[in-house]
Amino acid sequence: MTTRVLIPSGALGLNYDPVALERGLAMKPDIIAIDGGSTDSGPAYLGRGVSKYSRASTKIEWQGLMEARAKAGVPLVIGTSGTCGTDSAVEWMLDITREIAANLGQSIKIAVLRCSQNPQDIGEFYANGLITPLPAAPDISRQSIEACNNIVALAGTEQIQAAIETGADIIIAGRTTDTAIIAALPIMQGESAGAAWHGAKIGECGALCATNPQSGVVIIEFDGDSFTVIPLADGAHASPHTVSAHMLYENSDPFILYEPGGYLDVTNAKYTAIDETRVRVTGSNWVPSDRYTVKLEGARGAGFQCVLITLLRDAHYVKNASTWANDIIEKCRDKVGARLGLDPNDYEIELRLMGKNASFGALETHTSKPHEIGVLAIVTAQSNEVAMEIGQFLNPYLLHQPLTRAEEQPTFAFPFSPAEISRGQTYEFCLNHVLELSDPMSAFSIQEVNIA
Repeated sequence: MTTRVLIPSGALGLNYDPVALERGLAMKPDIIAIDGGSTDSGPAYLGRGVSKYSRASTKIEWQGLMEARAKAGVPLVIGTSGTCGTDSAVEWMLDITREIAANLGQSIKIAVLRCSQNPQDIGEFYANGLITPLPAAPDISRQSIEACNNIVALAGTEQIQAAIETGADIIIAGRTTDTAIIAALPIMQGESAGAAWHGAKIGECGALCATNPQSGVVIIEFDGDSFTVIPLADGAHASPHTVSAHMLYENSDPFILYEPGGYLDVTNAKYTAIDETRVRVTGSNWVPSDRYTVKLEGARGAGFQCVLITLLRDAHYVKNASTWANDIIEKCRDKVGARLGLDPNDYEIELRLMGKNASFGALETHTSKPHEIGVLAIVTAQSNEVAMEIGQFLNPYLLHQPLTRAEEQPTFAFPFSPAEISRGQTYEFCLNHVLELSDPMSAFSIQEVNIA
């Protein structure tokens, strides 16, 4: 038995090569699978329950895949719909699908897999000992869980298989593991679970496992206890190096990958070049666990922010930027205390020196001298009004603050007017835990939608 999974891109919204997609269709895939998002861009999308990708881009790319599905006569599945996989993001994707189906005159059956969780239910599960922290997980309490704006459980192959079994033409899934949408059908069709999960890991980001990684389109061909990686765009070539290296992508252990229901062990995997384009992989092993768990992701509000940007170019101030920034923070904190009566723990002021150490702060190892520094000021407070008020306190310092009393008053450059920019509500991740389930479907639901 051979199962072919066509993967158009690492995520819907990143574009894909239409010529390569046609080549994939000519190889008669059994399913088309694409990811819809991730946590890469931070917690705001989960907190707000929205997509980071443009609706226009999503619609254009999804229409191309719906047309490809109709031509191939196979299911089309998207995981982690709308970047975050909340029910609201799933509804957003369902609306887009309805619009496209109407425009194309397609009659389709859709299976909608919902993964959002009620924070009160998750709080109760926590109280009953069903939630376990993963390494480096934040401290949580029932109260902090129930304060989450959105919580999702990451579906595995079992939930995707249940959606496939409905006979749907299109499966719109909430939050899934990146690999589940690829591994589900091969496992259903009797392919080795080790090969299925490993091939899914390699193919999760499309052509990222090959040269010409931005081309997107690959086919993973599963054959018993092995799989073959086949990139389809011009100039895209897989090699044992590019394929094996992908186990390092977003994975702390290059040999072990944990998924719902067990883990993948590729310690004994062998990567063999069939030709200059294709790579065959054998020796992957799946180890079932004695309990079934799914990962939880949650996001909650983390205060409101105001940002300001100013530019330092005078060599004297560029050289002494850290001293200048620390002095401003101290003076501004004194003013906030005196005029707003706020405790220092009620707000935060940061000045990040862009071009010097904005990414790593005190951990920065590069010591080259910049000729210009951008100063990104970030104020975080418990309300938007307070954040903006403190931002206005900062404004004159960022515009005119001298290094010493004896110096002439400088003037620095604001690229925007007004200088204070409200970011509104910000969010933070607050769950990196797993939930134990007695039934894989107990935290998920499937809705069938028919479009005539």
